[in-house]
Amino acid sequence: MKKMGWFLILSLVIVIAGCGTVTATNLFPTQKSQSSLPDNPNTNLSFDESNLKEIWFAGGCFWGVEAYMSRIYGVYDVTSGYANGHTENPTYEEVITGKTGYAETVHVKYDSTRVNLEKLLTHYFKIIDPTLLNQQGNDRGEQYRTGIYYHNEEDIAIINNIIEKEQKRYDKPVVTEVEPLKNFTLAEEYHQDYLEKKPNGYCHVEFDGVENQEIPSLIDPALYPKPSDKEIKAKLTIEQYEVTQGNGTERAYSNEYWDNYKPGIYVDVVTGEPLFSSADKYDSMCGWPSFTKPIDPAVVLEYEDTSFNMVRTEVRSRTGNSHLGHVFDDGPADRGGLRYCINSAAITFIPEANMEEAGYGYLKHLVQ
Repeated sequence: MKKMGWFLILSLVIVIAGCGTVTATNLFPTQKSQSSLPDNPNTNLSFDESNLKEIWFAGGCFWGVEAYMSRIYGVYDVTSGYANGHTENPTYEEVITGKTGYAETVHVKYDSTRVNLEKLLTHYFKIIDPTLLNQQGNDRGEQYRTGIYYHNEEDIAIINNIIEKEQKRYDKPVVTEVEPLKNFTLAEEYHQDYLEKKPNGYCHVEFDGVENQEIPSLIDPALYPKPSDKEIKAKLTIEQYEVTQGNGTERAYSNEYWDNYKPGIYVDVVTGEPLFSSADKYDSMCGWPSFTKPIDPAVVLEYEDTSFNMVRTEVRSRTGNSHLGHVFDDGPADRGGLRYCINSAAITFIPEANMEEAGYGYLKHLVQ
């Protein structure tokens, strides 16, 4: 009898520690070495190539310009090269002589549904002094001039409008050249992603403009409104209601999704708002569904939980305010180090094959 008592106590402790209950209680650049770069907000985005557009920016040394532009939300790819010169197949050694007519330039491909040319240009002018001729930062020479090069004639009006606004900020004339792209040669491989390879490399660019940029949520909360309590009770099982509305916890290893690894997404059982992807699910051996991250950080809310003489972080859904579980910092280190421990009763699984029909087709790239 004593052994059974200790077993029950131990089971209770495991439940509390795993997904327990809670009561909820978010210019002129300087020259320096760039020891760290802001996170890239485009890492987990999927891009439809039919929406991609391109523009070319010259802004002094291309190392910093490339690193900055790649961190603007909606940018698909940035490469460094040499633009609008008068020789063939230029090399870096030739370009730095200043005799080839080429400018160190970055080629920016961007998703026009996520970011427009006007915003890219606004960012560009944050990292250059457009009144300086043939120089930026510590660098001098024609190859370090500022320039905007385009293929699409429709871009000219947008470019000129931004330059007109920039001119009002300066007493001296803006000398940034605006020309059609005549030619562009990709720079040598060691120049590509240079600051990623050499974090302490020279950089004349400040990254303040991309560190706190506003990034729109992948999920539109207006699509997933919370029903009335009466509707929720009618829709959910007793256990689902107790978990989501009463901060309850289901039993480990005796719930629907703890060992489900089929491709698909998991949505809030109350509102249907997408929360987690099967691509981020893993076996944490805790007996509940575990994920390394949500589909979009905005869809989950975190609250301090000090119940049961412990300090934990509760996770609730955004639109439904449903209790989901807890997040811990003992997840896989190579995948961010977090473990979102979620009650199966708080979520509904939508198989990949059914996502289109259920209205989640726009998220299929997240499970592939």
